[in-house]
Amino acid sequence: MSQYWSPIVSRLRPYVAGEQPRTANMVKLNTNENPYGPSPRAIEAIREAADDRLRLYPDPTATELRETIAVRFGLTAEEVFVGNGSDEVLAHAFQALLKHERPLLYPDVTYAFYSTYSLLYGVEVIEVPVDDGFRIRLADYDRPCGAIIIPNPNAPTGIGLPLTGIEALVAAHPDAVVVIDEAYIDFGGESAAGLVSTYPNLLVIQTLSKSRSLAGLRIGFALGQRPLIEALERVKDSFNSYPLDRLAQLAATAAIKDEAWFETCRRNIIVSRESLVSSLETLAFEVLPSQANFVFARHVSRSGPALQAALRERGILVRHFAKPRISDFLRISIGTDEECARLVSALKEILAA
Repeated sequence: MSQYWSPIVSRLRPYVAGEQPRTANMVKLNTNENPYGPSPRAIEAIREAADDRLRLYPDPTATELRETIAVRFGLTAEEVFVGNGSDEVLAHAFQALLKHERPLLYPDVTYAFYSTYSLLYGVEVIEVPVDDGFRIRLADYDRPCGAIIIPNPNAPTGIGLPLTGIEALVAAHPDAVVVIDEAYIDFGGESAAGLVSTYPNLLVIQTLSKSRSLAGLRIGFALGQRPLIEALERVKDSFNSYPLDRLAQLAATAAIKDEAWFETCRRNIIVSRESLVSSLETLAFEVLPSQANFVFARHVSRSGPALQAALRERGILVRHFAKPRISDFLRISIGTDEECARLVSALKEILAA
């Protein structure tokens, strides 16, 4: 603590990002990055734009990118908001749309940034427990509230919700904003983007970090009817008018247009995920049903922290969360088939010791 801090600083619980190692040859399965490179079109767009235009500010409204996203989802550019990663989009949503007299609802086992933003922006919350199988029970959200935010699929569990359930939730709360955080939707879930035109209280947030392999450029976006998007724009323009740089805008536009690359990469990850699940279950792991580019698993007799440490000694990074209910689970990102094979081989060695 410091005498120079504003009072809120000492009360914050900052989000802790996954380790980004500087050591070479690590198998990195801890931050849900895509194991395959981005679209070659995205790389070429960056290469072509790396010239003296970088001395100029980028388009503050990211018009071409928003238009490209709008076409993909059957919306207008005025119904699209873009930001510096979906984390920034979420932050603006917490400030612009989720703080009300009644509390915000979200799951008790979910993305840790939700609690961080709630503290930062002074949002009253109620954490709604997931069931014993770590599933979100949408019926538990049938209560008065100021707003709701739910990831689909959930993180870190990877468990998805059916679109019919999402629509029923949105319809049941016409006076509250419902945010569906779809960071991992492209790996097997059903997107709520098609519901945006019907429900004025629905905001859908996605990212290009996962299925589009652009985590290093930090690009996220939100889909919603104009009043919700305008609220995000007002907050953004009161904070940073230029959240996306020129290279990010061009690469993102090119990546979204390359549907063939996107389909190939995401299908490869889904196939690898199912293979890894089978291998882990053979090794006596309980693996939650995943619709994401990761799995959430615990061993029947070994602790999560011990397994994580033993894997790290062997050059393999996975994610562990020292939190109630999930402290024995490991979140394992889906890597290439070779990386997954190294993980399984290391686990066999550890479990045999």
